[in-house]
Order: sequence, then structure tokens, then C-alpha cells
Amino acid sequence: MKNFLEVNNLNVAFPTEDGLVRATNEVSFSVARGETLAVVGESGSGKSVSSLAVMGLHNRKTAQITGSAILNLESGPVDVISADEEVVRRMRGKEMAMIFQDPMSALHPYYSIGDQLSEAWRLYNEGSKADGIKRATEMLDLVGIPNAAKRVTEFPHQFSGGMRQRVMIAMALINNPSLLIADEPTTALDVTVQAQILKLIRDLQIEFNMAVILITHDLGVVAEVADRVNVMYAGRIVEQAKIDDAFYSPDHPYTIGLLQSIPRVGKQQRLHAIPGQPPSLINLPEGCSFRARCEYSNQVSGNLCATKMPALQEKIAGHLSRCHLEESQLKKAREAVK
Repeated sequence: MKNFLEVNNLNVAFPTEDGLVRATNEVSFSVARGETLAVVGESGSGKSVSSLAVMGLHNRKTAQITGSAILNLESGPVDVISADEEVVRRMRGKEMAMIFQDPMSALHPYYSIGDQLSEAWRLYNEGSKADGIKRATEMLDLVGIPNAAKRVTEFPHQFSGGMRQRVMIAMALINNPSLLIADEPTTALDVTVQAQILKLIRDLQIEFNMAVILITHDLGVVAEVADRVNVMYAGRIVEQAKIDDAFYSPDHPYTIGLLQSIPRVGKQQRLHAIPGQPPSLINLPEGCSFRARCEYSNQVSGNLCATKMPALQEKIAGHLSRCHLEESQLKKAREAVK
């Protein structure tokens, strides 16, 4: 299965008065058509920053971006990072699309839903406004909004949170993109609506054979829909694995800590919170960025955690982690999440 997106050594930094904010460091990953890659981690870990770089949405005058993000299009590969801004703009919405966190702020309050969807369609298709409204109505019906012919004339404030999220999905998919990035698509939605939105994305992924990147804090969502997961911390990927490997055989203390912090069916015990706070991205510590919060760092000999950043290594096929712990030590640490 050929990867549609290949990201290699992506670095994104933002100069500020206080210093250089290193938002992502040496981030590499790939995703194929029909595959869902989840990206998890605390706020500020680099999840959204890396995805915005893939979409070409950072201001190139203020952001310092190196590395590559290659889309393998039918016409040939294109590196979003080095390509001309106009080339990237023409791909955005057509070859790749993004669902943003807050649908109310992403939709324009003064224009009807139909006008906004129609405009997105007419950017890449020849047709009249009436043709665009017809396509908008079809998309609203496809994403499960009842009475689409009437609701296409309404405005964002007349839709519930779940329905606005469906509108954003319709807008992202109106030009049949090959890559969909969903940034916290179920935030602030109740559990029932969350399940509906996730099922909708999955069904549409199958229909359009899309590559999907799902950014989320919710490990329950990850377990439900993803094929693979990237766990990010302080701008770096600290673990990459298939879903079953990440949940049943995690290879990094941060992943273990995340799993310990969620409730388990049939287990009546206190949840384990990861102590401390993530480090400043302006002044990252030497060695492992997670060391100050890791309860296992004292088990590593030679003070390696404080002096050397662990490499992202493949310990078993398809499972990479960034940790100095030996397998025997990790095996004992995993007992906490069983």
C-alpha cells in the first residue's frame, strides 16, 4: 500500500521576543489511502502545528519550517513545504482538506450554509451558483443533515454543534480530497453525537478512499477508529505503533501514563495522573524531554535520560519508541495498564 502523504524530519519554529519556540522537532510519519492515523498528546505537543504545516497554512514570513511533506499525487509527488504558495493553495481543499476544531468560528456567520459550501465547490469546478447550491444540498444530505434542501438556505447559528460539525465535514469533502485532517472533530460534543461524527468520517473515508489524520486528546476515540497512532510530547513523536501494540504493549512511559489516566471497564481504582507540566518549547531540557515527569528515569544507568535524547527506534516491526529503558524494564512498567 503506497503512502499518500510522507512527512520527513519536519521542524516548525516560531521566533518570539522570549526566544525561538520549537513547536515540532524531527517529526516523520506517513499515511496511506484508506488508513486512519491518530495523533495524540497534551496541548502544545505539536499535533496541530505539524498538521497545519502539511496543509501549508503557516505564515512563511514568521514560521521557520524545514523538512518535507510530500503528497504522492497522480500527476507526481509534490512537497508542500518547498512548493510555491500558489501551488499549495490550489491543492488545499482539492487534494487535501482539514476539519477545524471549532465549527462556529470556522463558518462565516453572515453567509448561508449553502453559499459557503457552494463557494468551496466552485473554486475547483465549473458551474453556476445554482449548480453549487445543488452540490451543497447533496453534501448536506450525504453527511446526514435532514431536510437538506431547506437547511442549505439557513445560517450557522441555526444549527446545533453536532450539525455544524457535519457542515464542516461536508465542506472538507465537497471536492473529494485524498487526504482529510480532522483536528479534534468531536470536541465539545456529547457522547452520542461523537459516535455519530466518528462513524460518519469512517463511512465517508471508505466511500472516497481517503487517507485520514485524526488529531485528538481522547484515547477512546483512537481505539475506536484509528489503524495506527503517533504519540507526541514536547514537539517530538515519542511512540509510533499500530493501535493494538500501543494499547496492549506501549513502549514509552508517556504512553503508559496516558493509558493509566483513563478509566477502564471493570477496574475500580484511582486514575493515575502524570505529574508535573510539559517543558517550555523555548527552553527544552537536555536529554529526554519527558525525564522530569517520568517515574522510571532513575532506572536508566549512566544518567542517559538527563544527557542524551533517545532516538526513535524500531524495537519490533512497525513499532517505534523514543526511550532509554530496556525491554525488561518496560515490561514491568506495562503491568500498570493491564
